[in-house]
Amino acid sequence: MAAPHDPPSMAELVGAVRGFLEGEIGADSWSRYQLRVATNILRMVEREMALGPRHAASHQAALASLGVADEAELARAIRAGLLDERHDEVLAVVRATVAAKLEVANPAYLDA
Repeated sequence: MAAPHDPPSMAELVGAVRGFLEGEIGADSWSRYQLRVATNILRMVEREMALGPRHAASHQAALASLGVADEAELARAIRAGLLDERHDEVLAVVRATVAAKLEVANPAYLDA
């Protein structure tokens, strides 16, 4: 945890809430469903906190290697045919972007 904040860290707080919710037994199926949704969201937040900075740096470097600043500019360049001769590079960047998103949203989909 960075100054001026004291422990617990954001990750520890999110983990504590997730652990609490996972231990709860909903009184009915709707409550159980809502608890599962909430714990899944907290897992996503935990993964994004852990992986986000590395993903962001890698993504920015990949976009820069294609000569674009962001995904909107990449989309415009693709539509305009400016990267047609770099198809394999573009495909690798897009695949890496999707993989990073899945790694946070639901890593199980990476194995599918």
